[in-house]
Amino acid sequence: MQRTSWAHPTISRRTAVQAGAVGMLGLGMNHLGALRASAAGSANPASFGRAKACIYIFLSGGLAQQDSFDLKPDAPENVRGEFKPIDTKTPGIQICEHLPMLAQRSDKWALVRSLTHPTNGHTLGHFYMLTGRSTSPPGFRGDRVPRPTDWPSIASVVGDAVPTRNHNLPPAAVLPERLIHWSGGVIPGAYGGLMGRNRDPFFVEATNYGDPFWRGAYPEYTFHQLPKKDPTSDTPTVFQAPNLKLAAGMSSHRFGRRLGLLDQFDKQRGALEKSAHVERYDQQRQSAISLLSSQEIRNVLDVTNADAATQERYGANSFGWSLLMAYRMVKAGVNLVQVNLGNNEAWDTHGEAFWRLREKLFPPTDRALSALLDDLSNNGMLDSTLIVMGGEFGRTPKISLLPSAYNEPGRDHWGAVQTLFLAGGGVRGGNVVGASDKIAAYPADRPQKPENMAATIYHALGIPPTAAWYDEVDRPHHIYHGQPIPGLT
Repeated sequence: MQRTSWAHPTISRRTAVQAGAVGMLGLGMNHLGALRASAAGSANPASFGRAKACIYIFLSGGLAQQDSFDLKPDAPENVRGEFKPIDTKTPGIQICEHLPMLAQRSDKWALVRSLTHPTNGHTLGHFYMLTGRSTSPPGFRGDRVPRPTDWPSIASVVGDAVPTRNHNLPPAAVLPERLIHWSGGVIPGAYGGLMGRNRDPFFVEATNYGDPFWRGAYPEYTFHQLPKKDPTSDTPTVFQAPNLKLAAGMSSHRFGRRLGLLDQFDKQRGALEKSAHVERYDQQRQSAISLLSSQEIRNVLDVTNADAATQERYGANSFGWSLLMAYRMVKAGVNLVQVNLGNNEAWDTHGEAFWRLREKLFPPTDRALSALLDDLSNNGMLDSTLIVMGGEFGRTPKISLLPSAYNEPGRDHWGAVQTLFLAGGGVRGGNVVGASDKIAAYPADRPQKPENMAATIYHALGIPPTAAWYDEVDRPHHIYHGQPIPGLT
């Protein structure tokens, strides 16, 4: 059921009579949900934010703040690294020399240079930043197994709380892949957790890596994570959403007549499980049918066949295609799109850090993110679309070398501080909130937590601070666990 949690609806006599008649008519609770939604909508709750959608770009592995958006040119050599800062369009704001296109667009984005949380571990760091909670729930083991006792993801909360804009599309989606650790374990934090699996975001799985140690924006920006070991497969080249393809020989007309083919979709996607709440399953089922049968929606996701000019602007690689897909999805009506920009731990630069950032990671990110900002701005969507970009943590101030695995130095995990990138959705561009200390080790001004980041997303999307989500036995749970980051608007 799509519940507008913050509404205290005035239910008309007619609606009350309809609801009371549900049992007599032999209808199920799934039909009652539609009546509740109708009643809630009649309350016309006031908007608390200006954004209609959010694109949450997640940099799995952890981006080094000192090498990207918070350079320390006056720090010792073993801290400041190889990169130099450059001026941006905004006087007083400097970023890495290898992000020149973003530097030219600084009037459209803001930085929070003081995001902090208490772990240096990949799994728990992912969990904190994907759920917006910097504590772990009771029973959390950190063993790369999502559990029904986990906190719900930001995507699941938004998908449940924000009214659906396009009923033919899921309210929240994750692309272009699930975050699967190289060992095969599934990174927790991106799922419904306590909200129930029926409120998982919709996963568009468009990548196939083979060897789990391939990294980067394939095909042109691929690298192998372990330079002292040989790859076990060729570099990935195919980017598509296989779970959205009809079987060979199956026309849209035949599909429309044979809804039993949903079983085939279930096997492909593996995420539409039987739900205790039939009405929510019906929504998932209808979204699946629509995604497969609507040519318009399939065109939204068919990004590798975009025109040549669009491919050039975004980049004909997995980073560019992912952000182009995200743009098309929010334009079509998805409320939140989480983009895992780079497969699991692509940004984990323990070694070979500087050439990887300079040649493999920054160029496609700079191009694709700049194209996204341009398209949202040029089409009048930037004010109504919030962009948030961060990873599970930052990187250590000091540069180090792990000679057993790498030929060149890098930086280790560091949860104490990272830089968060934001744009659109009411965020004031050309703006920096908070600061790190002289070596980018700890917050020096206005520290913020994942809870504040999540609250910023919720606030921008119009979810009021008193809102709640409801579990499968209808118990309320707070959505907000922090305050929106002040100074962004």
